[in-house]
Amino acid sequence: MPLSHLLLALSVVFIWGTNFVVIKWGLAELPPFLFATLRFVLSALPWVFLFRRPAVPWSAMARVGILLGVGQFGLLYWAMRQDISPGVASLVVQSQVFFTILMSMILSGERMRPLQAAALALATAGYGVVAWHGATDPGAAVTLFGLALVLAAGFSWACANMVMRGVGRVNMVAFTAWSSLFAIVPLALISLAVEGPARMAHAVAHASMAAWLAVAWQALGNTVFAFGVWGWLLARHPAVTVTPLALLVPVFGILASAVLLAEPLPFWKLGAAGLVLAGLSLNVYASRRGGRR
Repeated sequence: MPLSHLLLALSVVFIWGTNFVVIKWGLAELPPFLFATLRFVLSALPWVFLFRRPAVPWSAMARVGILLGVGQFGLLYWAMRQDISPGVASLVVQSQVFFTILMSMILSGERMRPLQAAALALATAGYGVVAWHGATDPGAAVTLFGLALVLAAGFSWACANMVMRGVGRVNMVAFTAWSSLFAIVPLALISLAVEGPARMAHAVAHASMAAWLAVAWQALGNTVFAFGVWGWLLARHPAVTVTPLALLVPVFGILASAVLLAEPLPFWKLGAAGLVLAGLSLNVYASRRGGRR
C-alpha cells in the first residue's frame, strides 16, 4: 500500500476513533434519539440528490438503514448519554466483529477454527472484565445497562454487515446515503415517544454551534468522507491489508477520551482493552491463515 493510501486509511480510523468524544460533546446538548435523527438527516440530504440510487433492492437499504440508525447509533447514543464512557464504548462496540463471524458461521455451516475460538475467548474475557466492574464499581464509567446497550449496538452493526455482504460491490457513499433515509422516520418517532416534542423543540432551538458541528461531523466526517475513503481503499487493496487498520479505532477512542475528556485509565480498563484488542488481532491473523489455505 502506498504511503498516501496508508495515510488515508489512518485518517479514517482516527476519525472513527475520536468520534466517540464528538458524540459525547453532542449529547451534552441533544437528546440521544434526536441526535441520531439529525445525524441521519444530514447523512441522507443532500447526498441522495447527488448520488444515483445503487442497484440494490429497497428492502436491503431499509434493513441497513434501520439496523444502523436505530440499532447501532440509536442504542450507542442512548448508552453514551450516561451509562458508558466514550473510551469503553469505542472498545465494546467492536463486538460487531465477533457477532459477524458467528452469524456467518451459522448461515454457512462453517465450523469455528481453533484460533478464532481463542480470539473470541480473549475478547469475551475483556468484556467480562468490563461487566464485572460495571456491576461492582460505581465509578467504573460503565453500567451493566450501558454495556448491554452497546453490545446490542454491536449486534445490530453485525446484522447490517450481513445484509451489506449480500448486495455486492456498490458505491458505499451512495448506499449509505440512500439507506440513511430509512433511519430518519423510526428515529424521529422514537425521539417523539421517549424524549417528547417539547424537549426536542427546546434542544433544537437552544443548541449551540458546537452541538450542530457535532451533528455535522457525524454525517460529513464519519459517513461521507470516512465510508467513502474506506470503500475506495477496499476497492484497490486486499481486505486483509486494509481492515486490520480498524484495530486502531478503539485505541484512538480510548486515548482521545483520556486526553479530551479526562477519562481515567485504571489498570482494569487497560487490561480489558488489551484482552479485546488481542482477540481482534488474533482473529485477523486467523482470517489471513484461513485465506491462504
